[in-house]
Amino acid sequence: MKVKEENELNDFDDQHHDYQNSSDFTPAEIPFSCSESDEHLSQEETERKPAECSLTCPDCGKSFRQRYFLKLHATVHSGEKPFTCLQCGESFKQKSNLNTHMWKHTGETCSQSDESFTQKQHLTRHMRAPTAEKPFTCVECGKRFTHNERLNTHMRIHTGEKPFTCPQCGKRFMQKSNLNTHMKIHTGEKPFTCHHCGKSFTCKGNLNMHVRIHTREKRFTCPQCGLSFTEKKVLKDHIRIHTGDKPFTCLQCGKRFTRKDNLMIHIKIHTQEKPYKCSDCGKSFTRSGSLKTHERLLFIKMLLICISANCL
Repeated sequence: MKVKEENELNDFDDQHHDYQNSSDFTPAEIPFSCSESDEHLSQEETERKPAECSLTCPDCGKSFRQRYFLKLHATVHSGEKPFTCLQCGESFKQKSNLNTHMWKHTGETCSQSDESFTQKQHLTRHMRAPTAEKPFTCVECGKRFTHNERLNTHMRIHTGEKPFTCPQCGKRFMQKSNLNTHMKIHTGEKPFTCHHCGKSFTCKGNLNMHVRIHTREKRFTCPQCGLSFTEKKVLKDHIRIHTGDKPFTCLQCGKRFTRKDNLMIHIKIHTQEKPYKCSDCGKSFTRSGSLKTHERLLFIKMLLICISANCL
């Protein structure tokens, strides 16, 4: 029995050897090896199974599994930006980036707070905030937040920190979104246009406020005195007149303020910052209002000199 099995095995080996040397042997049976996994596949199996790293960038040699990702990667070398915004002409490498950018033009505004957002996920997160748990509390004023990063951003109101700087003029901002809006002053970009008068704005929030000039809409009413306002923020500032609340504290001297902009003006007393300069005499001021008052007085003074000298 054992001899019979050995003879059958020898016959199979002879047949297999003859088959390999036969001219009828087709390339379809040639085994292929993947250099990444050392897995042996026939050509037919290779065609059915996608190669692990079969697509290589000719510029840098980086490999990809799918042609889509290779094509996307190629734009890094070519600089090609095939997706163009029809509103402003700005181009992007990926369609997803274009979709995100389009929110700058279309935008979305919260119906409750009137706050505008350039990304859908930011609006969604904002809309959930009124009902969400707020475990992060400001140690300065007690205001609570749903996310720690929002608390960190809020703390800049008290510290006066402005980590985002305009590369054009050096002006500093507490939030990156404010810097992005400010940059449009230099670029001249005003994508939001009033359909009543044609006036254009850098952000949709400013457009919304402007439109109420035409509609005379004052949606926000003080529950204490009945006075109405066009903006919720102005109403919140007004209510502090009734409550006496002063949530904005100067860390230098402890003085408290009802409004954030008043705190920012006050901080300049400590920093001795005077960004508003008179173009006539060179005198500098901490507030734009003080500069305007100075310019009016200077004009009156020059007018009186001209009158006394009979130069008019």
